[in-house]
Amino acid sequence: MGKLTVGIDLVDVRQVEETLARFGEHYVSRVYTAAEASYAREAPPETARRLSARFAAKEATIKALCVGDLGIDPRSIEVVRTSTGCEVVLTGSALVAARRARVKSLSLSMSHEGNWAAATVIAERGRAGAPPERSARARQKDARATSPDARRRASASELPGRRP
Repeated sequence: MGKLTVGIDLVDVRQVEETLARFGEHYVSRVYTAAEASYAREAPPETARRLSARFAAKEATIKALCVGDLGIDPRSIEVVRTSTGCEVVLTGSALVAARRARVKSLSLSMSHEGNWAAATVIAERGRAGAPPERSARARQKDARATSPDARRRASASELPGRRP
């Protein structure tokens, strides 16, 4: 198993309610995918709670990816409902960041209770210590540096007062 990183976020549902009241569709279309917005609106009394949980999931995903302030579009992180719960699907800038970070999989848990929504995301990265993909030229350079002649030159040059 590779390295695991965890992201967690907590959202005050009242803040999302206020943002919806102030900015309405403009806010929704800038943060959520059409499918997320549609699901949230299926139950009007639950809209703000559902959007809050998805916002927390987006933030937790960014934290689990360890990408800092790369400017990831929140719509490139989508919470998708499945028969076994919800999962995170990445596209665009989030997918690029995940590939750079060598993320193999993401696991999501969300919850909302009262005025709070929370999400935790666990990212599994590639095998710990695995070298990044190297170019053919870099591999050739490494091979030359580890040749018997190169090792002899290196060991001779390490001796005090000696030159190869």
